[in-house]
Formats: sequence, structure tokens, C-alpha cells
Amino acid sequence: MAKLIFEDTGEEHELEDDAPIAEICEEAGVPFACTEGICGTCVIEVEEGMENLSEFTQEEEDFLGDLDTERLACQCKIKSGCVKVKF
Repeated sequence: MAKLIFEDTGEEHELEDDAPIAEICEEAGVPFACTEGICGTCVIEVEEGMENLSEFTQEEEDFLGDLDTERLACQCKIKSGCVKVKF
């Protein structure tokens, strides 16, 4: 089981390994619009555990440009371990 922690609220959620994080992020208050990686509404900042997320998608590369600490929540899966994000 993987763990997703929201720094803003202190909420912690356990997810299956390789699970998408979009639904949990939306429930936590991350805004969503297109869910296809085009609009950028669901940008989150990864504080810890970037290595525990799936590889950047083409949509993220196109939208974010600089692949540093930001991710699009609609495009991410949590592979395992612990990931801390803020929005």
C-alpha cells in the first residue's frame, strides 16, 4: 500500500500501489477541469516522494515544461511508498 499525504490539510490516504491519485486529490480539494492533462487546473507540488510517482506523461511535459516539483494530479499514479503534496 502507498500513502498520499496532503501538506495543506494534514490528510493521509492509503492507496493501492500503481493507483491513480486524481480521485483522492479531488476529494481533498484539488480543483479539476478537463482531467486530460490539457488545462493545468490540477497542478500539485510534490514536497516529498517524487520517485514514488509514475513517470511524467507527455501531457505533463507539454504543459509544465520544466519537470521539477510540479505534477498534474490527473496524470499521476502512485507507485508505492509515501508522497507528500500541496496544492
